Amino acid sequence: MKQLSQQSKHILCVPLDPVHDVGIKLINAELQKHGHRTELLSPDLPLEAIVKKAMTTNYDFILVSRTLGYGVAELLARFVDQMDAAGVRDHSKIVIGGKAVSPELAAELGFDKGFDEHASYDSILAYIEGTSGMVEDETRRKVKKNITAGHWYVFHHTEIESLLERIAEKTLRWSDGVSTPGIKRSRLRQGMLKETDKFRFGALQKQYRELCDTEIVDANSEHRFPKGVRFISEMEQTQLSSLLTSHIPKHQGTIQYDRRQPLVFKFLGSGCPMMDIVHGKICERWGIDGFLVINPSWEARYEGLLEGMLTHENDGTITSLENIQLMKRWLDPATLLTIRAHRGLNTAETTLLAGEGGADLTKINLVYGSLGAGTDPERLTADGIESIKIAGQYNMAFDIPGNDELSGVPAWKTLAGLLINVMLGKKLGAKAILKPLFCCGPHIVLNGQMQLNYVDYNAAKILALKEIVDCPVWPGEPIAFMTQTEDRVQSANATSYHAALAASLGVDAITIASTDEAYSRGPICIASRIDSIRAVTDAFRFMGNANITPTPAMLDWKENLIRQITETLRAVALADHLPDAINKGLLGNAADGAYPGTFGKGTVTRNPLQ
Repeated sequence: MKQLSQQSKHILCVPLDPVHDVGIKLINAELQKHGHRTELLSPDLPLEAIVKKAMTTNYDFILVSRTLGYGVAELLARFVDQMDAAGVRDHSKIVIGGKAVSPELAAELGFDKGFDEHASYDSILAYIEGTSGMVEDETRRKVKKNITAGHWYVFHHTEIESLLERIAEKTLRWSDGVSTPGIKRSRLRQGMLKETDKFRFGALQKQYRELCDTEIVDANSEHRFPKGVRFISEMEQTQLSSLLTSHIPKHQGTIQYDRRQPLVFKFLGSGCPMMDIVHGKICERWGIDGFLVINPSWEARYEGLLEGMLTHENDGTITSLENIQLMKRWLDPATLLTIRAHRGLNTAETTLLAGEGGADLTKINLVYGSLGAGTDPERLTADGIESIKIAGQYNMAFDIPGNDELSGVPAWKTLAGLLINVMLGKKLGAKAILKPLFCCGPHIVLNGQMQLNYVDYNAAKILALKEIVDCPVWPGEPIAFMTQTEDRVQSANATSYHAALAASLGVDAITIASTDEAYSRGPICIASRIDSIRAVTDAFRFMGNANITPTPAMLDWKENLIRQITETLRAVALADHLPDAINKGLLGNAADGAYPGTFGKGTVTRNPLQ
């Protein structure tokens, strides 16, 4: 026990319940640890006996615990009236705490203060000791995390580092002097964002539109949008503001129980940024750390991006600057926001808008964008290199999703592709984040790597990457994909098991799906978002500082993966450059289920002086 001081308070703890007194016992013990004098009554005393006890001593506080239910409010009001009549209120503050209690209800019943079931020991102690304002400010202030902090991007595998150096140097030499409509638009857009003279702005805008497809020009100049797209009205924006300013969560949840546990991200991309924001705010209440904004698939196929605050009837939220800014405005300042950039013909410009809109991260993978997302390898490599440069200028890290594995590409080829992106980022001044698939992919199903368990091969992938390079690892996308079913309980469980494994492996972040996300027949509901958040929160609490230990077979899988990654990179290093390696199938071929994309084919041009 701490030594008593002049600040020590005399407190009567009252379990105003016929049976239950666990909560007030815990609070009593915490108060004693902090040097306060307490007396704890038994839970079966009548009101008259409690009032008589309160009259015997000038207690500073009388803490009452009771779960609200039918008829309890009348009981509590009668208790306060008897305390008033006995003169106890002249020298003691009376405080109520328990389930369904709120500060407003406590005040209505006549108590000096009320604490609900989410109240922390710190907040109760702060009230007792007169420092509640300071503590409440601190507990409400969420701190933004930096995923790349503590990582030095040092390679531990000498041969792999050497191979990656050769591949990156060849690719950067190839890209020197090349241009695309996407690169030109990105640079024009950057000029438009800075230009204040309307005539010079108009000239830049004219050049920009000459590089866009007709559908984009018609939408931006004449508001003839693609089907299902429209502006968000002023009334809708006002209603959103009214909703969010009148419903401020009183208690910010936390998913992590142990500080070593990873950050947790979810997807946004309903098509409507306002729906995304409302879903996002509720997820923040439950402790989510960040979001990934998923854009519509058709956005990748057009040259040029739509402008304005826009909503879209189908899946995928349009990544206009105005939409990004709207989401950043309403999400908590500490919530991390990632904008996907790498799926099509607007990679460089999307990265620029992400930076201008205040996003914290972007998503770029030159290999997956070519093999699994439909873009021509030369076009995406050129645009992707420009995008990585832009990410570096805005100090945005970029994550590298390994979702080409979902097409059937073997894990080692996918991981080799991730590492190539890491080296390109290192040379271009941007920090990369490895994002290996953390689920049961098609190649794994066909070849039986997870026949005995889901632990060993997933762990082998993470630990192989950690053995190769000191770089953040953020499994996705999402974890547990292809192990979930339409049953929401099963889906939540599968997500929580994978989250516990990821935490045991010391990863930096994870992406989780809602329990209906992979199989939704329509918009994802907020209840299913909370399902998976709660499941992961409970898994993190259950594990605490303990770990899941893989079997000895994991070590064999890990060594095999490192060997196979090395062999893959040797083959890629012999190619002329990265697009050449992708077209030759060295990072995924037709037999794997991967095919080089065709969007933007033939649009890469070279300066004749280069």
